Amino acid sequence: MMKESVLNLLRITGAFAPFRWAHRGRALIITYHRFSEREGGARISARAFAEQAQYLATHYTLVPLSQLADCLRRREIPPGLAAITIDDGYRDAYEIAFPILRRHCASATVFVVTEFVNGTTWLWTDKPRYLTALAAPQAFEIGIGDHKLRLELNGGASRAVAAGLINAALKPLSEEARDALIERLAFKLRVKLPERPPAEYCAINWGQAREMADAGVEIGSHTLTHPLLTALGDQRLREELGRSRDRIQTALRRWIENQQRSDAEKRVTVVRVDRVTLVLGAGRPRDVDDEGARDRQTRRG
Repeated sequence: MMKESVLNLLRITGAFAPFRWAHRGRALIITYHRFSEREGGARISARAFAEQAQYLATHYTLVPLSQLADCLRRREIPPGLAAITIDDGYRDAYEIAFPILRRHCASATVFVVTEFVNGTTWLWTDKPRYLTALAAPQAFEIGIGDHKLRLELNGGASRAVAAGLINAALKPLSEEARDALIERLAFKLRVKLPERPPAEYCAINWGQAREMADAGVEIGSHTLTHPLLTALGDQRLREELGRSRDRIQTALRRWIENQQRSDAEKRVTVVRVDRVTLVLGAGRPRDVDDEGARDRQTRRG
């Protein structure tokens, strides 16, 4: 809350104007994941998102990410160009973010995990969050890969920390090892994991995706099942990207402009022109000079 209050004060007093001037020749991408009607916590509140959307719509030209990428390909970047992206396709993107975007006539791109939107799978990172949130208060140990975690579940903050540490330890593992450890965690915590995600962890459905697309929100591919792409072989990688794109095109009955990479590739620049650096996710900008990384940028089709 204090951080949001400080940012709001800076916005009201015009303190961001020098930032806009200093970066007037660069494109800006702002990435979101989860939204909440409540203040505080890891998700951005509806109030804060509305303030940010209003600010961006007032001071920038907001465009879909595909249009911004086209400008980069042509090496023509108009001043004040920005794109809002929303990852994964959680239901709160439709219930909370979408009405705010419409109110401010703000363009955005929502990257959806297609099996998640189909309702057939969880995003795996939500499983430890669910298990630690519902477990009885306790301290426990669990070995994950090379990590021996000693965790406490005694309130919301400690449960969030525990879930974060568990997810960080699970991330480098193979899907099979990760799934087996999540099952062991559920057994250890004595919490039954539902086959499908409960409401708090649900995705939008295809009807909602079509409504958003019809209103001008760009829908892009965020893979089929949200795996760690850098760990996949070529065939599985093509399947994750191609089948996801095809499913979206069939559901929306339109051509898909964007495919988004995830994990390490999402955290660094994947579209680079001269001195332009775009960060497509959390993390610090850093240079990518690898030709393969440039080839795997957001693209048409």
